Amino acid sequence: MATRARSGIKNHPVVSRDEWISARTALLKKEKEFTRARDELSRQRRDLPWVRVDKKYVFDGPAGPETLAQLFENRSQLLVYHFMFAPEWDEGCKHCSFWADHFDATRVHLKHRDATLVVVSRAPLSKIEPFRKRMGWAFQWLSSFQNDFNRDYHVSFTPEEMKAGTAIYNFAPLQGGPPEREGISVFHKDDTGAVFHTYSSHARGIDMLNGTYQLLDLLPKGRDEDGLKFSQEWVQHHDRYKD
Repeated sequence: MATRARSGIKNHPVVSRDEWISARTALLKKEKEFTRARDELSRQRRDLPWVRVDKKYVFDGPAGPETLAQLFENRSQLLVYHFMFAPEWDEGCKHCSFWADHFDATRVHLKHRDATLVVVSRAPLSKIEPFRKRMGWAFQWLSSFQNDFNRDYHVSFTPEEMKAGTAIYNFAPLQGGPPEREGISVFHKDDTGAVFHTYSSHARGIDMLNGTYQLLDLLPKGRDEDGLKFSQEWVQHHDRYKD
């Protein structure tokens, strides 16, 4: 068995085609098991009980004030990405921007599956709109500055909560970090107009929304984040990469 160093990958096994097929076939069996397990997990996710949303949230959007029910447009399913952008910040989080770079292309397909995708942040619309235009995004991005949506869905926290250790994120006490966090929440609207919260996910739970990470996971180097100060230290707003 020969070994070689290439692109920083040292001493990786190099084998014959037949040996590679044998190893690949063995891994394929595990991949199929994982796919079936993921399908079952997705089924269980859909089987979760729902919570009726009785609170009247009104968001500030480019077209004016819109209620949570109006965000569905003419569809019954709504995905809300919680984008980290605090009112006092001058621009949106670069890590959430990494995720948001994937949203526009999928919106047309979601619409044909009875689903609408929007983005919500606490920053006022006067800050959101210039940043959205700078990034070249077309998706609908609304401000929750005037309501409790972010706090009720546990993605924004007060200084008092942070200091007292009572902030809850990802269904557990928050262990440090910024007062704004990322996540996605899912809602359903029935024929009567009633809205229900069906699911939320945070932190690594939103990996599946990031197509770049899914592609990197296929590569020899993977995400190549070992040795960094933190996993996404390399990420920049897409207009700030040097090449």
